[in-house]
Amino acid sequence: MLLWTSITQVPIVIVLTVYTFVVTGEVRYSIPEEKTRESFIGNIAKDLGLDDQRLKTGRAHIYTEGGTEYIELNVNKGILVVKDRIDREQICERIIPCLLHFQIVLENPMEFHRVTIDIVDINDNNPSFTKKYIRLEISELSVPGALFSLPSAVDSDVGINTLKSYTLTPNDHFKLKMQAQSDGSSSVNLLLEMPLDREKQEEHFLLLTAVDGGEPQRSGTVEINIIVLDANDNAPVFTEDIYKAAVLEDSSIGSVLIRVNATDADKDMNGYIKYFFSHVADNAQGIFEINPDSGEIKLIGQVDFENRKMYEMTVEAKDVGGLVSSSKVIIEVIDVNDNVPFINLMSVSNQISEDSLPGTVIAMINVQDKDSGKNGKVSCLVSQNIPFKLKSSLNNFYTLETDGFLDREKVSQYNITIVAKDEGQPPLSATHSITLQISDVNDNVPKFEKQHYTTYIMENNAPGSSFFSVRAKDDDSDLNSRISYFIEERGISNISVSSFVSVNSDEGVLYAVRSFDFEQLSHFQVSVTAKDRGSPPLSSSVIIDIYVQDQNDNHPEILYPVLSKVSPVAEFIPRSADVGYLVTKVVAVDKDSGQNAWLSYKLVKPTDQTLFEVGLHNGEVRTLRPVMEKDSSKQRLAILVEDSGQPSRSATANVNVAITDNLAMAFTEFSDFAQERSDSDIRFYLVLALVIVSFIFIVFIIVLISLKLHRWRSNKLFNECSNGTLPVIPYYPPRYAEVGATGTLCHVYNYEVCLTTDSGKSEFKYVKPVTQSVMEKDPSENEARGRISNNLIEDEDFLQVSFIMVQFAD
Repeated sequence: MLLWTSITQVPIVIVLTVYTFVVTGEVRYSIPEEKTRESFIGNIAKDLGLDDQRLKTGRAHIYTEGGTEYIELNVNKGILVVKDRIDREQICERIIPCLLHFQIVLENPMEFHRVTIDIVDINDNNPSFTKKYIRLEISELSVPGALFSLPSAVDSDVGINTLKSYTLTPNDHFKLKMQAQSDGSSSVNLLLEMPLDREKQEEHFLLLTAVDGGEPQRSGTVEINIIVLDANDNAPVFTEDIYKAAVLEDSSIGSVLIRVNATDADKDMNGYIKYFFSHVADNAQGIFEINPDSGEIKLIGQVDFENRKMYEMTVEAKDVGGLVSSSKVIIEVIDVNDNVPFINLMSVSNQISEDSLPGTVIAMINVQDKDSGKNGKVSCLVSQNIPFKLKSSLNNFYTLETDGFLDREKVSQYNITIVAKDEGQPPLSATHSITLQISDVNDNVPKFEKQHYTTYIMENNAPGSSFFSVRAKDDDSDLNSRISYFIEERGISNISVSSFVSVNSDEGVLYAVRSFDFEQLSHFQVSVTAKDRGSPPLSSSVIIDIYVQDQNDNHPEILYPVLSKVSPVAEFIPRSADVGYLVTKVVAVDKDSGQNAWLSYKLVKPTDQTLFEVGLHNGEVRTLRPVMEKDSSKQRLAILVEDSGQPSRSATANVNVAITDNLAMAFTEFSDFAQERSDSDIRFYLVLALVIVSFIFIVFIIVLISLKLHRWRSNKLFNECSNGTLPVIPYYPPRYAEVGATGTLCHVYNYEVCLTTDSGKSEFKYVKPVTQSVMEKDPSENEARGRISNNLIEDEDFLQVSFIMVQFAD
């Protein structure tokens, strides 16, 4: 339904900065509530006479004055659609009509249009009652025609959809009566048509239904529970004419003896009964009490069978209306065994030796009970599972004796409980405890924790250090359990054991008397005796196996090749040897054991690193490649033999290898090879001396040339010097000096060689002059010096000299 209200287009000018608002008209739509989202409402562009593009170019949007936006503008299609759920009851409650107002605002030029949406009610709410359950209490004395108000139903819908009428479940006693109110609404009442009788029917259940006028109709119901109230027309009646009860004379205060019960046909307050004593004998005053509500009779005083055996009382029951009935209560007192037996210790011992024989008397006992008959007849016994018994000597007299052998180590103390019990019902008993200490006898030998011990001690230990301890246990007490430790004297390799270990007599700690050597003694046994201090003393022994643990304190020993300074061992291989050729095998042993004796072999100083290799674990020296012609015929290998100890120890084996096909020539070469081996250290120092001398000689030549040039330039100056003028003294290198008043020039020549004690057996290898003369004044002197230098270089006898200095004087 679309309503168009024509409004004269009168421009309304409102000055807000520089904007002008134009109101062109109003559009009104009517839609039912609860329409789904995106539901079509109307073509706003068409109804406002606007172009579709105007909504886009004007950036049309909806403006609402607060509240929720239920309507959405689709600018592309120019239509209004439902944006959110519209519930008329939520928006307007019971207001009619229910209108939504908003504006559509456009820009360039700015204008707005009013839009009104009329929300039409639909029948979407059931009539409902504020309560789900109605309870009415009506007396059975109520007269017909009485009205009882009922709550009205509520329907959120309006108009024809609102509440219309009520209906009631058909029954014989009630019907509905409607009454108009001043505000136009109607109230509903329940009318009593027939009298109620609680004795016939105590409750009535009815169903009230409210119906609205919508299509389809909706309804709501509420359940009515009618309680018929009783009238007081019945007196209380006891369930029994006479009540009987029995009470024990030792019953505790507050004990419930009996409960009397009366019933009343009436209900609620009319059936509520109170109980009380109407007659109680004087001797029963303050002994019994009745609960007025429950009818329980309690004991509030002490009863004694010897004083009174029975009590009689009259009990009455009264309701609220004053109606009364009565009954008799008889209570009998029952005699009980209320006297406890008494135990009297006539004589008792608190301690006994563990070697006491069975039948030893510990205590004498007398038992009494003040009761008579069976209640006064007493039997006496001791707790079970102990080696003691009671023996009856006379009437109510007993002796406590041992019933077996005692063992203090198992049980050192007994708590003997003596129980005296009568034959009453229920029986009464008394107990008395005797604490009996068992004194010790030295009857247990010391026991070690183990039958056999094994311990370890590291070799090279410090003398006097402890390495093990033993502990023996003696189940006896005091001196009988105090233990001393001794080492049994025996020989170890014909040496007294006391020379190896000692023991602390009180603590059982073993000490090493000497430092052990695993290589000499790896295992021995010691017998330790533990002896207590009882009388007589008891002892036991234990064997201790002592194992000396190895330390890595021995270097590997080279068995092959044999080291010899006179004639070195050499291995010969032909030049035709191929890859993997077994040259030799280094054999070494280590006196240590275990990991400390695991040996590994490494090649450390080979003459040629590419030619040989050594097995890591077997020490076999093999060729890595075929032997070539360019390989030296004499090879020296240094093989490091290292154990696996921590820290590791090592030894070096030198292997000389001769590569030749001529065995005789090999022996000749090895004579020189042996000599070369003895001169290996000399060679290093001679090479070092050669390098140093060469360097000094080069420096000397450079200085000499410089001085020659300087003399040539200063020739004139030297002439002046001969005429008495002071000459310029040039700089000379070390060990060169011109001294003396006569102008004598001193020349010093230094020669340095390094030789060994066997240098006489070898040829001269390296000799170099350390310093030469720089200035030569006479050619004859030069020639002399050259001859001396040559003689020094060529003469082998000078090899015995470690340092030579030759000085020439002018």
